[in-house]
Amino acid sequence: MAELKNFTKRSDNYSQWYNELVIKADLAEQSAVRGCMVIKPYGYAIWEKMQHELDRMFKETGHQNAYFPLLIPKSFLSREADHVEGFAKECAVVTHHRLKNDPNGGGVIVDPEARLEEELIIRPTSETIIWNTYKNWINSYRDLPILVNQWANVMRWEMRTRMFLRTAEFLWQEGHTAHATREEAEEEAIRMLNVYADFAENFMAVPVVKGVKSPNERFAGALDTYTIEAMMQDGKALQSGTSHFLGQNFAKAFDVTFMNKNNKPEYVWATSWGVSTRLMGALIMTHSDDNGLVLPPRLAPIQVVIVPIFKNEDDLAAISEKIEPVIKELRNKGISVKFDSADNKRPGFKFADYEVKGVPVRLALGKRDLENGTVELMRRDTLTKETLPIDGIAEHIEKELEDIQNSLFNRALQYRKDHTISVDTYEEFKEKIEDGGFIMAHWDGTPETEEKIKEETKATIRCIPFDGDKTPGVCMVTGKPSAQRVVFARAY
Repeated sequence: MAELKNFTKRSDNYSQWYNELVIKADLAEQSAVRGCMVIKPYGYAIWEKMQHELDRMFKETGHQNAYFPLLIPKSFLSREADHVEGFAKECAVVTHHRLKNDPNGGGVIVDPEARLEEELIIRPTSETIIWNTYKNWINSYRDLPILVNQWANVMRWEMRTRMFLRTAEFLWQEGHTAHATREEAEEEAIRMLNVYADFAENFMAVPVVKGVKSPNERFAGALDTYTIEAMMQDGKALQSGTSHFLGQNFAKAFDVTFMNKNNKPEYVWATSWGVSTRLMGALIMTHSDDNGLVLPPRLAPIQVVIVPIFKNEDDLAAISEKIEPVIKELRNKGISVKFDSADNKRPGFKFADYEVKGVPVRLALGKRDLENGTVELMRRDTLTKETLPIDGIAEHIEKELEDIQNSLFNRALQYRKDHTISVDTYEEFKEKIEDGGFIMAHWDGTPETEEKIKEETKATIRCIPFDGDKTPGVCMVTGKPSAQRVVFARAY
């Protein structure tokens, strides 16, 4: 039990704390494949809840799910110059289609006779294969809009990996939409960014800054990239979702045209948008503490765990009989409950295990509680305990879960406010960036200045925020005019 909770403190080594937490909370582990992870059942259960809510939100905004091939012909990536430039260094390439036994006894080898005529790329993202497909679907303005989402895995050959935050293979969703007008496509890109922000804040309890990326940080092949940026407890930013206005770039690359209402051919307008298992990293790093995972109730696989404390089968039977109506009432309210009556682990071990796993509410009751008609309730976010009457406990838990959800959001929001400052000089910027957090500063809008700041401080422009200080000023580096302050931070 001591080993279970013996975490490196966040203040001592934040990175090591994170890695230990992912393992000890049973979320994921390293795999035999370099740079790839195994998502364990408890971690996948959280991802499933994320999927469920996002999928519902996508469908409420008119989107349908489809599935496209994992493998993309190499020539497809050559058609959009910026796109291939952006992903070329991360692509895994399939060159052969057959193995055979080594005649020299060396095991299985690649059959040199089975080389593909054209190499295939394991998708780093699916714009190319999807737009090649849309060419067959679109003839007239009557075929538009196409509002499609795909739940899939992708591969980006990362050399330095960290579970959930950056792995060679990861899970995500990618929306790909086609529109008759520029205005519709831009509206769609912003709409989906707002869906992401709504999900992050109302389900993950993670406050985010919405804005547009600078040209240097824009998605390869997009005209504009919109983003939600979250602040982790070490003051670093985490890009938590992006939505791209692609203009007509991919339609032109794959010759996707439609006959408009005036019976004239026109290129289709496009968007793409996605979030990934990186959201798991955001969830962990925003809320968790030195005792383990802290989960917002709306995404917790187990919202309430009940640990009976018993010496024999008769004690357990009496506790079970008393608590069964409470379990039924909670489940009728849509609250997920686990009654852990296993006799192969001591209550103390169970307490520590569920604390590390971030279960929002824990109930414990034994023989004395039965006599008194009480139960002990502990909140994971505050680690506070109170003894309460069993009668009416279900209603109390329902309110506690809502309070935990709101408290986690407000705590994270306050942290972000406390670690966001404005600076006017580059000297002050270089000093303050060492402390972490978001720095609001003026920038002259040029990629050269942005690159200089990145090289000298490792800070990037996270976004040009939609809401924020719009007062014009002068760039902290060059003194040239600046339209508004932008968000700088070091980032994952």
